[in-house]
Amino acid sequence: MNHITYSSETLRGLCCEAFEKFGFCAEDAAQITDVLLLADLYGIASHGTQRLVRYHKAIEKGSVNVNAKPEVVFETPVSAVIDGHSGMGQLIAAYSMKLAIKKAKQVGMAFVTVRNSNHFGIAGYYSKMACDEGLIGISATNSESIMVHTGSKQAVLGSNPIAFAMPAEPYPFWFDAATTVVPKGKLEVYNKENNPLHDGWAMGKDGKESSDAAEVLGCIDGHVGVGGILPVGGSREDSGSHKGYGFSMICELLCSIMSGGATSNHHVRAPGVGAGTCHAFIVVDPAVFGNPEELKKNLSVFLQELRDAKRADENQPIYTHGEKEIGRMKKLLEEGIEVNISTVAEMKNMCDYLGIDSEKYLGKVDLSGAKKSIYN
Repeated sequence: MNHITYSSETLRGLCCEAFEKFGFCAEDAAQITDVLLLADLYGIASHGTQRLVRYHKAIEKGSVNVNAKPEVVFETPVSAVIDGHSGMGQLIAAYSMKLAIKKAKQVGMAFVTVRNSNHFGIAGYYSKMACDEGLIGISATNSESIMVHTGSKQAVLGSNPIAFAMPAEPYPFWFDAATTVVPKGKLEVYNKENNPLHDGWAMGKDGKESSDAAEVLGCIDGHVGVGGILPVGGSREDSGSHKGYGFSMICELLCSIMSGGATSNHHVRAPGVGAGTCHAFIVVDPAVFGNPEELKKNLSVFLQELRDAKRADENQPIYTHGEKEIGRMKKLLEEGIEVNISTVAEMKNMCDYLGIDSEKYLGKVDLSGAKKSIYN
């Protein structure tokens, strides 16, 4: 048994109690948890509750300042620059997107950048915040150096994801993707499950492609040799690697350069200092381009035309971005979320460490097949 299934509410309860034990107030704990749970419910396990323990360790070593409050350090009617003061990424990002939404409702569009933050979960959570308000939302972030860009064998750029959301019927258009082939969290999941990485995903410490998740994670986390994750398009220009490289650069420019913060290769790793992560949030009110309902209708028609296109395989439907995630969420809310047994072991050890009743949330489970926990 490699996975154990839990209801979303069980995982929500565990995460909220854990984040309160970490030192956050109940409201902030619920906000952080909401970001993690949406990732799990959308099927993005790499950014879901499996990161709970990682966040705890970041707080323990001082990378995340539980008491930090985001500060607006520069502002105009259409923009703002926010210093996160090494706070929790989800809290800083939600605050910043709310400010961008407020400004866009007042003046039609807004661009808010953030410096000195930390990992904020899935970028799509924040673009969805705007979409839920009937607005167009764009969110992006840089990260620690993970990407081995075209022509290099050294990780300099981050995974640098970008997300875009726009209202439509019956599903909004919702796109969220790293500019690397996969995010680091995906490697963590493959490592826990002892699965080999796919060809074209990553480069090992010898500067050659590697299928060993542990080796590549060692390159990123332990600075062992060179190596990291490849950009969308792989390692060669003839397969389009320069495109993933370029998209990553666009995120870097929007996030770090426009905020006056640290680029991915200058993220600080020293204990007691925040990561220096930078974000960007752009919100547009469709009303500045005409009747919002007409624009929504036009997009809805176009998305349906994409679904109705001639299929490569008649037995496989064509999806538009965000449609699968909504269907997956409905299914997982009913059937529960599968959690890797090694993640369950980490959670149990974290609960024991913090004085949380693990059986209340995780039950009595056989964890003999789990990998060694970082609490051991």
